[in-house]
Amino acid sequence: MAGTITLGRDDSSDGVVATLTLSNPDKLNAFDKPMWLALIGHLKTLEADDEVRVVVMRGSPGSTGARSFSPGADISEFESERNSPEQGAAYGDLMDEGLDGLRSLRHPVLAAIDGPCCGIGLAVALACDLRVCSESSRFGVPVSRLGISMGPTELKLVADVAGGPAALEILLEGRVFGASEAKDKKLVHRVVPDEGFEAEIAATTRRIAAGAPLAATLHKRYVHRLSDPAPLSEAEIAECYRCFGTRDFREGYRAFLDKRKPMFTGR
Repeated sequence: MAGTITLGRDDSSDGVVATLTLSNPDKLNAFDKPMWLALIGHLKTLEADDEVRVVVMRGSPGSTGARSFSPGADISEFESERNSPEQGAAYGDLMDEGLDGLRSLRHPVLAAIDGPCCGIGLAVALACDLRVCSESSRFGVPVSRLGISMGPTELKLVADVAGGPAALEILLEGRVFGASEAKDKKLVHRVVPDEGFEAEIAATTRRIAAGAPLAATLHKRYVHRLSDPAPLSEAEIAECYRCFGTRDFREGYRAFLDKRKPMFTGR
């Protein structure tokens, strides 16, 4: 069976938390072409949704109940979908569209990693804004054992997050390692005990959703932009200060002075 990615809403959060669930249960959520196509479509839907405050990306349990984010690509597709340089490049373009869509999505995206997170699964997690994992999660990029390299977009994600020397260690050794080493390499922001994982994911989404959505969008956009050494243009600098003319700004400081919870509307 082909995999898929579903888009759902957390009713307990008044619908402001959306969840993208990776689902290829017989293969621990290994990424196949239908999953990339589903991801790209869902990201377009989310980009147009003004109600969403935070998106959680997570894996569904495997057919045996095993927990997994994604162990990487579905290797069974290689013969039919990636069996020449031309096919490889076309498939790479598809993956790039999904990864770029995650990075540029205006809403914050949290990768909830519980179980294997390797290869392209790791690249997908690195394209998210925050990464929280359980202690039993495992990481690595063993693609050299398949006789291939990561594509340029995926390589850049690993190198940008982990740094060049750590990226080379990960890629050249092809070793699968644990959560604490992943945190040492800056691949994840937090490691939490397995039994406290779901509670921490819920708490993290609440903290993000409590902030002003326009501010979150600006923070995400400018953290990415400032990684480019080119100076900010006057228009880009002005964009940063437009928040002082928004309803959310007025609501935020008035709520602070009134000692009450702010009610942000994204306007």
